[in-house]
Amino acid sequence: MRRYDQISIEEKIALLVGVGVPKKVPGTAGETREISGIPSIELSDGPSGLRVEPYAERVYLSTAFPSPIMLASTWDPEIVEEVGRAIGEEARENGIDILLGPGLNIHRHPLCGRNFEYFSEDPLLSGVMASAYVKGVQSAGVGATPKHFVANEQETNRYFIDTIVSERALREIYLKPFEIVVKKASPWAIMSSYNKLNGRYTSQDPWLLIDVLRKEWGFEGIVMTDWGAGDDPVEQINSGIDLIMPGDDKIYEKLVSAYREGRLKPERVEESFNRLLKIFEKTLSFRGYKPSYRPDLEKNAEIAYKAGLEGAVLLKNIGETLPLKTGSQVAVFGVGQIATLKSGMGSGHNHSRYTINIVEGLRKAGFKIDEELFERYHKYVVENYGLDNLEKLYKDEIYPKKLNEDFIEEDFIKRTAERNDVALIVITRISGEAWDRSVAGGDFYLSLDEKKLIEKVSKAFRSVGKKVVAILNIAGPIEIYSWRDLVDAILLIWLPGQEAGRIVADLLIGKVSPSGKLPITFPKSWTDVPVSISSECYPGTPPENPVKVRYCEDIYVGYRYYDTFGVEPAYEFGYGLSYTSFEYSGLEINIDKDNIILNIKIRNIGRYPGREVVQVYIKAPGEEIDRPEQELKAFKKTKMLRPGEEEEIKIEISIKDLATYHPEKKRWIVERGWHEIRIGSSSRDIRLTGKIYIPEEIVF
Repeated sequence: MRRYDQISIEEKIALLVGVGVPKKVPGTAGETREISGIPSIELSDGPSGLRVEPYAERVYLSTAFPSPIMLASTWDPEIVEEVGRAIGEEARENGIDILLGPGLNIHRHPLCGRNFEYFSEDPLLSGVMASAYVKGVQSAGVGATPKHFVANEQETNRYFIDTIVSERALREIYLKPFEIVVKKASPWAIMSSYNKLNGRYTSQDPWLLIDVLRKEWGFEGIVMTDWGAGDDPVEQINSGIDLIMPGDDKIYEKLVSAYREGRLKPERVEESFNRLLKIFEKTLSFRGYKPSYRPDLEKNAEIAYKAGLEGAVLLKNIGETLPLKTGSQVAVFGVGQIATLKSGMGSGHNHSRYTINIVEGLRKAGFKIDEELFERYHKYVVENYGLDNLEKLYKDEIYPKKLNEDFIEEDFIKRTAERNDVALIVITRISGEAWDRSVAGGDFYLSLDEKKLIEKVSKAFRSVGKKVVAILNIAGPIEIYSWRDLVDAILLIWLPGQEAGRIVADLLIGKVSPSGKLPITFPKSWTDVPVSISSECYPGTPPENPVKVRYCEDIYVGYRYYDTFGVEPAYEFGYGLSYTSFEYSGLEINIDKDNIILNIKIRNIGRYPGREVVQVYIKAPGEEIDRPEQELKAFKKTKMLRPGEEEEIKIEISIKDLATYHPEKKRWIVERGWHEIRIGSSSRDIRLTGKIYIPEEIVF
């Protein structure tokens, strides 16, 4: 190995540019160049499990875990860290050095095509979950890469859209989760986004990449571009990018020419080279690790299953419709019972060994399936996909096209109602990278055929005293308010990974009580969403081919908007039912130096074991500067509580976490006055309240 101080400037520049198409491990997302004693480094997606494309020479086996939106629905950093560790181990044993995840953009609105890859509409929940994920991945010796830095909340024209956002909203909402993960988890890398931010590409913005990320937050890892981002590689390196991906020889030659002409700053090349070297020395490739190509897929399947159970959200359960009795006779409607979706499309998917579809999971759990009804669905799905394509669908190798749900005649549905105990209706929605979802029927709103199916099934089963359960296998929020009265229970399973059917079945029979909570508000209608007021707010202007989008709602994102302006959602942020009930009591509030210490007692007063998510919201005085009605400042999930069992929860909140960014003072401030502490089961189900007094303004 040559001494690093003898490496030429041309070689140092070469390390700053990826190879383009990976050569060492075809099928990965990217690869760095091998130069004088520094081996090439392998980078691969993704947030729901390791993704190496199947055209690679070797078969790279991996587990399909629940999508990040479902991981956030667990409100449990411990299980998310466990998932991250499992993904990191699979990356390690398949020769991958750096994982390109997690996604950390905000659910600004329901239609972003990659919301399933991101955690939440709330920056605290997003940051805490991402920190747990990063810690898990990196505990396996693999680097993690939070992305896309920053303000990349839509896929429409993502390569060049100019995001116009105030500094206050940027710092409080969009930068905040990245700040949390940098300070709590020390990720090896950060990936910049495609879009522009207030007129400048994020990958070419020294204020963002140097002043904020490095100087203010103390980030010491590397910053890479998104794949093909920006329009000037010289400006990217000068502005704080360390690694241009996927790179190619033309970019390398541009940088070398710019260096010789004095346009590429020598100090920036040296800084980036040294940072890359520091991170690369940690990698498996650099240390000569020999991957086994045999990760423990059986163990990781159990982790995926556990995370899916924790992340499913029970939205409705009238008259204890659920849980069902083991061995119940069920009529399952909807093509999603067979074409069950484990994950979204794009870099957020992966190729697992199998997907347990919903019908298969129900059968294995002892349910008696209406076989005549199933055969009709099976025939219909095979006719439209073909058996080969159905197998590819389970491995996320083809796009799951939308099929007509209203092909079962009404008389047949009536007969199924007479011979079955309950109806299950599966509604599916897919989304993915490079496109956003639609407001139209069949996406945010139900399609006409879906409505007809629900109406027919509801009428037939309720007429003979039978219950109807909707199962939502979806990538993001859909409109539920207009049809939810037609069903008795609604179970939201998001995109739950390869163990989908097993998760659904065990939740339906009550093997585990649902404990997931919504990480994003479900609006009653699209017109209730704040970005719907103008195309300027989404998708941007001009609407037919936007080049600029303005974050009109400013800091009022998600529940901050609905709660402050009195807009009633279909299901609020933090909402989620259980098969049991919980009692909150004994609130104690103390201030110890710079921390607020809360003690709360949670008792299971129902008939089933269960877990509860304790959520802490704070209402600030809002006298000096406008504030939302309330903001999430902490949360804690209980252990599994048996009926009658009580747990005392202790939660600490830093006084600094009460701060808001003052745009005129250019500082964070904690306002003087009374701050109301609200503790509840959701953002609108507050069980206990108290107050603390801040005697004077705190500025930092």
